[in-house]
Parts: sequence; C-alpha cells; structure tokens
Amino acid sequence: MKKIKPAAVILAFVSILLGLIMLLPVVWSLFCSLQHEGRQIVTIWDWFKPPYTLENYPRILSGTSTFRWFFNSFIVAVITTVLTVVVSTLAAYALAKIPFKGSKILYTYFLCGLLVPGEATIVPLFILMNKLGLINSYTGLILPSIASAMTLIITVNFFQTLPNELLEAVRIDGGSELTIYTRIALPLSKPIIATVALMSFIGSWNNYLWPLLCVFSEDMYTLPVGIPTLLSIERPDYVIPMTANLVASLPMIILYLIFEKQIVQGITMEGIKG
Repeated sequence: MKKIKPAAVILAFVSILLGLIMLLPVVWSLFCSLQHEGRQIVTIWDWFKPPYTLENYPRILSGTSTFRWFFNSFIVAVITTVLTVVVSTLAAYALAKIPFKGSKILYTYFLCGLLVPGEATIVPLFILMNKLGLINSYTGLILPSIASAMTLIITVNFFQTLPNELLEAVRIDGGSELTIYTRIALPLSKPIIATVALMSFIGSWNNYLWPLLCVFSEDMYTLPVGIPTLLSIERPDYVIPMTANLVASLPMIILYLIFEKQIVQGITMEGIKG
C-alpha cells in the first residue's frame, strides 16, 4: 500500500477548502433565488431557510427585460468569438509562418499591448466609436473586442511550433498561403482555437465596463449591465437580481463543465504570458 505523504493531505484539504469557499456565492445565489420577494432577512442564515418558491424564474423572464439582455449577451458573445478566432488565427499565421520585413517589430508591438490596461483605452475608444456612429449598437459592442493582444500572442506561439517542413512541402506543390492556412494550420490548431474561443466567449459574456459606456438604451443592455438595474434603490431586495444573476451564470457553468480542460489550459497560458 502506497504511503500518503502529509504534504499531499494538506494540499488536498486546502484545495477542498478553497473550492468550498469559491462555491459559497453560487450556493447563496441559488437559495436567494428561491426566497419570496420582500421576505424579512435578519441574519445570514435566513437566506437558507424555507419556505421556497420557483415563481421568481418565470417572473424575471416575463416581467423584466432579462430575456432580451440574455439575447444581446449571446449574440455579442458568439459574433465576438467567431471574429476573434478568425482575426487572431489569420494575424498569428502571418506573424509566425510568413517571413516579411518588420514582422519581429510588429510582434513586439502587439506584445507591448499586454502592458496597457483596457481601462486606459476606454476614453479614446468611446470617442472613436462615437465619431463612427457605432454607440448603442451591436457593432459598437463587438468591434473593440475582436482584436485581442492576448489571444494573438497565444496563437502566434502555438503556430510557431508547427513544422515548417510540412508547410514548405505544400508551397512546393503549388499551394497558396490561404490553402496552407485553411487546410494545414487550422486543422492542426484545434486545441488553441478552442482555448481562444472559450477565452473570448467568457470575456465577452462577463464584460461590463465597455457595454456600460457603449449602450444607453435598455433594449441594448447586456446581462452584466442590465441585472444591476433590477435592484431598487428605495427598497433593496436581492431576490429578483440574484435570480437573474443565477440565470445569467448558467451558460458559463455549463460551458465550464463541458470544456473544463480547455478553460484550464487557456487560464494557464494566460498566466504564463502575464
């Protein structure tokens, strides 16, 4: 019988403890969504006590704009993900596999983009989108997110590992760069494409700052912007907002359960690059 090391036991205990701590907000959201609106809450334990109700779920779908916000978030996230994958893979293939003058300088330029926080570009980005007439539109929500320095750097590093001999063989046979990109590079890059797609979708779904500034019509709100408006200032009651928040979290929870390995791989790559 293999002897269990004390360090392994401690590591497992700490991991389980941290997992439970991170799971607590989800559990609280679930119990909060099952409470009756207007119920008096004296202690934290009152959130977990019966009686429970499921009336809050059909109520937020029919009595609020949550379904519309869900639709907006889904459309923006899907289109952003597709365009991000296309732009990132095309640019990464050119930087990694097509030798041209200034490619290293251009790569360094994109690498320096990781040093600039997104908040620093908000003001010039808003001015640009406003002059283009894209404020309060799907195009305005999507365009700023499709060119990500992080996804580009990750994809370039992966494309650099593809064997040059294989690409040269296709070139010798008369294949164009577009043929190499579509028939060789992309099929060999499914793991990194999945990682980039998941990072892009999750980032777009959870994006709050830019949609908050870009849209001003309630019909154009995404979920992160719309859900806080459900909380009344005069009578703060967390039941309806937390119900909507739980509904908004379900796609991410399902996505994580299905693509756990790719998400962990993407987070690992992002951490290494950061």
